Amino acid sequence: MSIFVQVSLIQIFFIALRLGCTSFGGPTAHLAYFQQTYVTDKKWLRAEEYADLVALSQFLPGPASSQVGIGIGYKLRGIIGSILAFIGFTLPSIVIMLLFAAFLQMTTLDLSWLQGLKLVAVAIVAHVIWDMSSKLLVSSQHIGLMVIVAVLSLLLKTPYAMIFIFLGVALIGYFFFPATASKASVTVVGSVKSGGIALSVFFLLLFGLPLATSMLSNDTLSLFTSMYTAGALVFGGGHVVLPLLEAQFVQTGLMSTDAFLAGYSIAQAIPGPLFTFATYIGMVLDGVPGALIATVAIFLPAFLLIIGVYPFWLRMGQHTGIRRAMSALNAAVIGILVAAFLSPIVSSTVTSAVDALIALLLVTLLFTKKVSPLLLVLLGVVIGVAIY
Repeated sequence: MSIFVQVSLIQIFFIALRLGCTSFGGPTAHLAYFQQTYVTDKKWLRAEEYADLVALSQFLPGPASSQVGIGIGYKLRGIIGSILAFIGFTLPSIVIMLLFAAFLQMTTLDLSWLQGLKLVAVAIVAHVIWDMSSKLLVSSQHIGLMVIVAVLSLLLKTPYAMIFIFLGVALIGYFFFPATASKASVTVVGSVKSGGIALSVFFLLLFGLPLATSMLSNDTLSLFTSMYTAGALVFGGGHVVLPLLEAQFVQTGLMSTDAFLAGYSIAQAIPGPLFTFATYIGMVLDGVPGALIATVAIFLPAFLLIIGVYPFWLRMGQHTGIRRAMSALNAAVIGILVAAFLSPIVSSTVTSAVDALIALLLVTLLFTKKVSPLLLVLLGVVIGVAIY
C-alpha cells in the first residue's frame, strides 16, 4: 500500500496543527521539527525525500518552512493535503497575530518566559542535525561539502548567496560525486500539465497585479499586490521580507513605526511562520478582511511555486546525474542547518551560563531519554516561567 493512501487528510491537518502550536525558533527550527515529526517519528517520508524537499525550498523565493510543509502535504495527499498542512501549521500564528493586533492598545505582554522555548529550539535543531548527518553524510565527500557550505553560509549573509551556493553544490554533485542507487518507491505527485498551469498563474499574477493596481485605485487590490509581490520575490525567509514590508507600509505612512515593530516582535516570539506578520499588518490596516487578504496574498506564491515546480523536481530525481546532484544537495542542507544552528540560533539564544546549562540539559534529555518534542516544549515553558 502506498503512503499516499496510508496517511489520511485528518492526520495531515492535526499533525501540522500540533507543529503550528509548538514550532518555536524560526524557519530553521521549523525544518528541524518537521524532520523529527514526519521522518523520524511518523516515518511518512524518508530522510532523502525530506532533504530533497528542503533543498528545493532553498531555490524558491518565499517562506522556506511553509513551502516544505506545503510540499509534504502535497506529496502525501495532493493539493488538498497541501492546503490542510498549510492551514494546520499556520492557523495558530494567524490567530495569535489577529488577537495581538486587536488588543494592541490595551495589552502589555511580558515575553521573557519565551526564552525557555528558544532553548528548546536549540536542542531540537542539534538533535536533527545529528540524525540527518547519520543518514545523509555517507562519505568523506559529503562531510567535506557540508563543512564548506556551513562556512560559506556563516560568511555570506546575503539572501541570494544561498541560491549560488546551492547551484554550485548541485554542479559539484552532478559532475564529481559517485553514482547513487535509484531512489526506491518515489511517489511522483502532480503532473507536468498541472505544474505548468501553476507556474503560469504565478507569473501572470506577478506581472499582472502591479499593472492592475496602477490602473485601478483600490486599497484592497493594493494590499493584495504588495503582499503577493513580497511573497513572490523575497529570498531568505521572513526576516528578509521585513524591510520590504516596512518600505511599503511604514514609509508610505500606512502604519506607524511603533505598531510595525510591535507586530514584528510578537511574530518572532510565537510558533509558526514569520510571514504571518502579514496577518497583523492586514488586521491593523483593514480589520479581519484585510488580515485574510494579506495572509492569502503573501502565502499564495509559495503554493503556486511548490505545485508548479515539485512535479518537475521529482521527475528529475530519477535521472542518474540529478540523483548525484541531489545527494550533494542533501549534504548542503545539513551545512545550512549547522550554520543557522551556530548563528543565529545559538548565538542569539545562549547568552549566559544559565542558558548554556539549560540548553545542555534539554539536549541530553532529547538524546538519551528520547523525550518527545511536545513534552520538551512543555518543559521549556515551565523552565521559562520559573527562571526568566
